[in-house]
Amino acid sequence: MSVPGRTVTASAMLEHKRSAPDDDDGEQATLDLLASGQLEIEGRLVDASNATLYCTIPTNGRVPKNPRTAPAAKAAGSSPGQVACVYKPIAGERPLWDFPMGTLAGREVAAYVVSRAAGWDVVPPTVMRDGPFGPGMCQLWIDHDTDVDLIGLSRRSDHAGLRDMAVFDAVVNNADRKIGHLLPVADGHLYGCDHGVCFAEDYKLRTVLWQWRGKTLPRRSLEALRHLNGQLSEGGLDAELTPLLTASEITATKIRVETLLKHRVHPYPPADWPAVPWPPV
Repeated sequence: MSVPGRTVTASAMLEHKRSAPDDDDGEQATLDLLASGQLEIEGRLVDASNATLYCTIPTNGRVPKNPRTAPAAKAAGSSPGQVACVYKPIAGERPLWDFPMGTLAGREVAAYVVSRAAGWDVVPPTVMRDGPFGPGMCQLWIDHDTDVDLIGLSRRSDHAGLRDMAVFDAVVNNADRKIGHLLPVADGHLYGCDHGVCFAEDYKLRTVLWQWRGKTLPRRSLEALRHLNGQLSEGGLDAELTPLLTASEITATKIRVETLLKHRVHPYPPADWPAVPWPPV
């Protein structure tokens, strides 16, 4: 069932805005390239539940300087004059019973906006843009380190980046954190992908990262949450999320941040909702 008016917000969603000041590693240059570069479709990720297209974008001299993302694009099979990305058109989204039709791409972009605003950097650069099959999200391709045992990684309790991701998932109410959505890269940083089923108003956290449930949040998490709370309250993040989420979803996000700050513990699994996505991998 489609919610009237959601898909016609595409024009506003395509207005590229910055979620933080430009940085020294050139992430803004990557965002600009993803937003305005010419998409060349190279193939489709056939295991994805929604239309997920592997693409390249000619850089035309605009080479992203991010030390994590630029090598990843090159390693993924791109030539020196290209970057690789994933394009998910809204038109290719499959209907879901618990998320309005045509909203998944916006949720992916919103997840990046929140991650960057908090300083977590767990979501690769992501924008909303027009493409060969209409408006959709475009995300920098991350070629993960295949030497890392993803199952073993998902079970670790001593990995700071993984714990940051668990807190991020609690904030965005991620209903689908699978092991296969973990993207560790060669320098040790951890990214995550597939955030289309986030930001529901009802508590729907479903993840493989429950090893910290009920444990006190570390100082770095509290600092990130305080910063994010300030951005949501008076830093302009609310306005940036408005074209991507409903007002009630943004309010629910603020409440989750405030709740985490108040209780200072990792959340427990929901009592009336499956705690782990299936399949978990």
